[in-house]
Amino acid sequence: MSQEQGSEQGPTVAHGPRVVAGRYAILNELGRGGMGVVWLAEDRMIGRHVAIKELHLPDGVPANERAVFEERVLREARTAGRLNDPAVVTVYDVVQESGATYIVMELIQAPTLSDVIRERGPLPQEQVAKVAEQLLSALDAAHQAGIVHRDVKPSNIMLAANGRVKLTDFGIAQSLDDPRLTSSGMLIGSPTYMAPERLRGEEASASSDLWALGAVLFYAIEGYSPYERTTTAATMHAILSEVPYLTRAQGALASVVSGLMVGTPAARLTSGQVRGMLSHVPLGPPTGPTMITGGTAYYPHQNPTTTIPPMAPAAKPRFPVKALAIGAGIALVAGLVGGYAINSAITKANAVEPPAPPLTLSYGRGTADLPKFGLSDGYCSSSVLQTGTSFDGTASCEEEHRVQVYGTFDLGDSSSKWAYKPDLIQQAGIGHCEWLFNTDRVKPKDKALLTFAVIYPSQQSWEKSEASSSYGEHTVFCVLYRKDKNTMDTDQVNSTS
Repeated sequence: MSQEQGSEQGPTVAHGPRVVAGRYAILNELGRGGMGVVWLAEDRMIGRHVAIKELHLPDGVPANERAVFEERVLREARTAGRLNDPAVVTVYDVVQESGATYIVMELIQAPTLSDVIRERGPLPQEQVAKVAEQLLSALDAAHQAGIVHRDVKPSNIMLAANGRVKLTDFGIAQSLDDPRLTSSGMLIGSPTYMAPERLRGEEASASSDLWALGAVLFYAIEGYSPYERTTTAATMHAILSEVPYLTRAQGALASVVSGLMVGTPAARLTSGQVRGMLSHVPLGPPTGPTMITGGTAYYPHQNPTTTIPPMAPAAKPRFPVKALAIGAGIALVAGLVGGYAINSAITKANAVEPPAPPLTLSYGRGTADLPKFGLSDGYCSSSVLQTGTSFDGTASCEEEHRVQVYGTFDLGDSSSKWAYKPDLIQQAGIGHCEWLFNTDRVKPKDKALLTFAVIYPSQQSWEKSEASSSYGEHTVFCVLYRKDKNTMDTDQVNSTS
């Protein structure tokens, strides 16, 4: 930081630090990325250190494309400067000088998420949930201001020692209310964390940022990037056609991650739904690496110099990942996809076939599997759980019975007009019921002997009856029964009161 060289002699002044906009003295380089160089600088006007990103596009970009992109960055950086959220790196100033563009930002003294995972391995579930909440806050602030980040990835996320999370590098974001600035096919963003609709040529949106958030959370909990491959083409193919398996995330967090990475934007989780589901992630004692408690201050793209003891990262699955087609449908349904389907997937390279999925049966009018299902939450029945059975009576849960309802949830209110998507409804039920089964709702004593079924409405029951004043039925039931199909003689469910 010494600046006294040649202070007495004019000819040596040129050897002093480069100064941008007459006030930002460049001290040294912090790092380089595909979009520019990050400098450590001193704001001489108010006497503080700042980070300055000097825009640098790859060689070979035509002059007209460069001008369009620089104008986009300038507009967006100015817009990002008005964001006010604790999880957003503050933009102080934007400067265009001598044909270059500079973004002056808050200097953060923390490592990036990518560096933490590389040095320490995957994060514990409760920490990932806290990271998710803060990143969601940052994205909400941006989206409400009409800004799409477009490059949410681990190297743009910083984890401070006090647990705070910072999202940086809005430099390639696109303000939705700005005049459209076009470029001739230049791919903007990191392909590894680029939503499938963007690879298909659609515009970036708030939903595509949320897809990237899901991929980032996968990386944080599993310890490796879900779609990174050896070539860009292979990476893009994986994003468009494959679904990675979660092995460490469970319950609500697994549903959040898988619900965010749904390939169809209309079926993807919304910000509000993610917030609701994150509230169900257990906040137990740390079981893995905690927030950084040491290390050296640096900014994104700077080579880390921390002295954190290394931890072996989670190994990537060595089995092929099969494609899973998820169509458009109910956003809430899509958000719950993955609880059972993801968590019961192969977790080791030498694993045998995954267990069979839970039993799913429809109920109600028409061609339903169960003509009637009249049990309420916590109630029991001695009827056999099989096609053709009507559940219109109850039995004491302290006497012999075969099934017990341990949870219900609704996929809409009485006036909902959502399309009937049985596959997605079943998957939603599986995700919710599997999560609830693994909580304290089901008593632990005999849990190893039990399994669960998902009972969901038939299409005729789902849709409002046109011949009467009745409304559609949208309740899904989680039902316990013994794996060996024998009877139970004790109440298996803990009270919610």
